Amino acid sequence: MSQAKTLIRALLNNSTNPKLAWQLFQRISPSDPNIFFPALPTITHILLRSNMLPEIDSLHHFLVNQPLDESRHQSLYTIVKLLAESGHVEKAVSQFQFLRTRFLNHPPLTSFYNFLIKSSLEGEKSENFLSWLFQDMIVSGVSPDTYTFNLLIGGLCRLGRLDDARKLFDKMPEKGCEPNVFSFGILIRGYCKVGLSDKGLELLDLMREMGVPPNLVIYNTLISSFCKEGNNEEAEKLVERMREDGLSPNIVTFNSRISALCKAGKILEASRIFRDMQMDEEKELPRPNLITVNLMLDGFCKEGMLEDAKILIESMKGSDILPNVETYNIWLHGLVKNGKIFDAQLVIKDMIDQNLEPNTYSYNILMDGLCKNGMLADARMLMGLMTRSGISPDTVTYSTLLHGYCSEGKVTEANNVLHEMIKRGCTPNNYTWNILLHSLWKQGKASEAEKLLQKMNEGGHEMDIVSCNIVIDGLCRSGNVDKAIEIVDEMWSHGSAAFGSLGNSFIGLVDGGNNGKKCLPDLFTYSTIIKGLCSEGKLDEAKKKFIEMMKRISFPDAVVYNTILHNLCKRGKVSMAFQVLKDMEKRGCNKTLETYNSLILGLKSKNQIFEMFGLINEMKENGIDPSVFCYNTIMSSLCEAGRTEEATSLLEEMLRNEVNPNVNSFTMLIKAFCRVGEFTPAMDVFDIALRLCGQQEALYAVMFNEMLAGGEILEATKLFKAAMDRCYALKNFLCKDLIDKLCKDDRLEEALDILNELVNKGYGFDPASFMPVIDALKKCGRKHESDELAERMLSMAAEPMVVDKVYLNRVGRQLAHGKHRQYAASEWNAILQRDDGSATALKTLKRVQKGWGQAGLLSLESKTNDTFDEWNTLY
Repeated sequence: MSQAKTLIRALLNNSTNPKLAWQLFQRISPSDPNIFFPALPTITHILLRSNMLPEIDSLHHFLVNQPLDESRHQSLYTIVKLLAESGHVEKAVSQFQFLRTRFLNHPPLTSFYNFLIKSSLEGEKSENFLSWLFQDMIVSGVSPDTYTFNLLIGGLCRLGRLDDARKLFDKMPEKGCEPNVFSFGILIRGYCKVGLSDKGLELLDLMREMGVPPNLVIYNTLISSFCKEGNNEEAEKLVERMREDGLSPNIVTFNSRISALCKAGKILEASRIFRDMQMDEEKELPRPNLITVNLMLDGFCKEGMLEDAKILIESMKGSDILPNVETYNIWLHGLVKNGKIFDAQLVIKDMIDQNLEPNTYSYNILMDGLCKNGMLADARMLMGLMTRSGISPDTVTYSTLLHGYCSEGKVTEANNVLHEMIKRGCTPNNYTWNILLHSLWKQGKASEAEKLLQKMNEGGHEMDIVSCNIVIDGLCRSGNVDKAIEIVDEMWSHGSAAFGSLGNSFIGLVDGGNNGKKCLPDLFTYSTIIKGLCSEGKLDEAKKKFIEMMKRISFPDAVVYNTILHNLCKRGKVSMAFQVLKDMEKRGCNKTLETYNSLILGLKSKNQIFEMFGLINEMKENGIDPSVFCYNTIMSSLCEAGRTEEATSLLEEMLRNEVNPNVNSFTMLIKAFCRVGEFTPAMDVFDIALRLCGQQEALYAVMFNEMLAGGEILEATKLFKAAMDRCYALKNFLCKDLIDKLCKDDRLEEALDILNELVNKGYGFDPASFMPVIDALKKCGRKHESDELAERMLSMAAEPMVVDKVYLNRVGRQLAHGKHRQYAASEWNAILQRDDGSATALKTLKRVQKGWGQAGLLSLESKTNDTFDEWNTLY
């Protein structure tokens, strides 16, 4: 025995050199069992720690091939056990299976089977192992005990095989094993996990029948499950039943209820329970702990009840429950989610003041809020605060800031963040790369996108399918659909290595090995290609890719179908669109709101109003609420057909169905009424529009222009003055026409007042608007006033750019950069061609011919009414 101890000591001394330890062990003669078997566990441990599995196999084979005796038999099971304990469960079970076929008459004890079953539950192939181990027990005549059944039932529940778990539970008495409280608890937890609380309750009743007293864990499991399912009445009954069984609800019971109620959005019920825990001492309820407070705080924040959340936070400061970092993180997340960014910044400061150091997650919450609100300077300062506080920004921090810059179109700054990230040893992940890659392609910076891909490759980052799809989408957006198709075709053979075909800068970005082949086109890839082809009008090629997609990957989804439908309808190919629709329905792909939007737009191009109404009715039957686009499309057709009464009825239907009409809804109806001379109902619609949409300039503009065109000068003048009083930009108001008509109607003073007010308020407008007033003043013999006005007109025209000062004051200085008004050369051409003998006109003409204001006149553009693409105006 002393020799065995000497060997064990030598093995342990050389445990850091496992190969030498193995050689020492091999020198000992296997024929001397007094040395070999005592040292076997030690060498096995050393070999396993060094992952020397071949040597373990040689030990196993050596023992198997020796004459069987008790020592060798136990040693074999020892190796199996040590393998399982070291995490090599699959190899352990495999060796055990071999032993059972070789030594059928020497099964291990029940405890050994239990050990292997428990170890198997932690492996990937537990389902196969569990079944085989249990069968081997039965065949070998080894009686399973209650613990065996509990392990197996738990394993089946974990695998989702609840029916099998229940069958095994019911067979326990047949095998001489009575279910204990753990047997019931495991199965009840399995039922509750999948939302079958009623079945769990049946087991609770069975426990009472069998005389097995339930414990707090079982009750808490059931109470929590019923609360999650929204069955609070049953949860309340279980609380009372606990007391009947002599159990007092504990803090876990109440936390479970509060957690479930908060997750279900029943914050008021959760708050009532929380208040009872705080105040009601007569019921002897457990006092809230930090978990309780955090649950309530999270519930308040998720429901936007920030005042209640704030009160709760403040109440903690004077109590024995002090907030921790998790508490503040919940509060931070709630503030950021509800747009209270400034308050969130104060929370970080408050944490630091209380010596409660924010963690990386705390900073990342605030970083996300700052970036989403465009507060990038503050986000940068926050990162500096992190660093000064000894908290290193992680991948999430940098990726969030990078995404913020990309969202604002500041790709250079985003690139700088990436460089800083890499310099500080923080490894970008695919999400980081893809954010910047997407932003570069979105802005059409293909060469910079190529450089970024090259940098990814140099850093050892492989393109994933998201990266590939970003590049495919970028190519399609930039008009390189053919190149995108070529790459997608190559992806089936070469994976992401196909992107080498983009050009020399892409060659070598990814290797052509197996890793590249994993990156295969998916549904989004084909959706992008099909959309690109449709946008270019290549519908036949889009159809071919559509068929290829169905053959290669899967049936299309609604997004793909809607892309094709929209483009067919947009091009007036309505019959073909309905053929595609039939295929969509045939393949079980449900129609969406976008589907109906496209079809209704297509029917409008054919003026099929009756069919459009049919689609609206079908939408309602399918539980899809028609959008304002659907209604506006039909209303547009009705108005164009002069069916104003039906259009008005449709507007009333929108209001009844709580679909808010927009400015375009009312604009169409106003124009339709005015077109047939029904100005009173048009004004009624205008008044309704102002109440529903607010004092929108566009509404005043259309009402004014239509009244003016219809000869309702008095009403038009009132509307124009009201618009000036509201400091509208007036860019879509036909103010020159108003002045002209006032002069023709001998209402010179009104025209002069409007003109003077426009000038005095700093409006930019067409200088030709002066001419009708100048002419009228001349005819009245008011030559001095006429000349003064002519001088003012020429002075205005001489300005290279005339900026609408009123509009600048209303919306801010940003309009000074490129969004100014300019004047129409066509109006001046009309003045130049006048031949009415007017001295004022001649004087003006001569000054213009001498070069007055030429710098401004050469760049003038004709003024047009606002016209929009048909699709856009309907929204």
